[in-house]
Amino acid sequence: MIITTQALKKAILAALADEDMTKILNAVMVMSKSVNSIMREQNIPYTTAYRKTKWLLKQGLLVVDRIEITPDGKKSSLVHATLQSIAVKFEQDGTIIVDAEENLNALKKVMKKFLSME
Repeated sequence: MIITTQALKKAILAALADEDMTKILNAVMVMSKSVNSIMREQNIPYTTAYRKTKWLLKQGLLVVDRIEITPDGKKSSLVHATLQSIAVKFEQDGTIIVDAEENLNALKKVMKKFLSME
């Protein structure tokens, strides 16, 4: 699907330009993970991981898949990437075309939860 909204285009380009954000997106492309798991696997500092994950959630590039209770009694959100692949094309006239493939696993989970709410 071609991304038409400028805000989403800018968010995708900003995320792709940031090394930590690409690590986060890559880590949760296939399977939902907690921010703590992402931090350990990708070697991202604590504050950076939470700040950038929050930004990605706000921009719609990540979704909360589910919330789990950890063994020590804390709530932990598991996040999942909303896009599976992204292609960017810069044309001669200055037009930027962003083509993205939706991550159907993440969308199915979100829709299932949405439809089951009463």
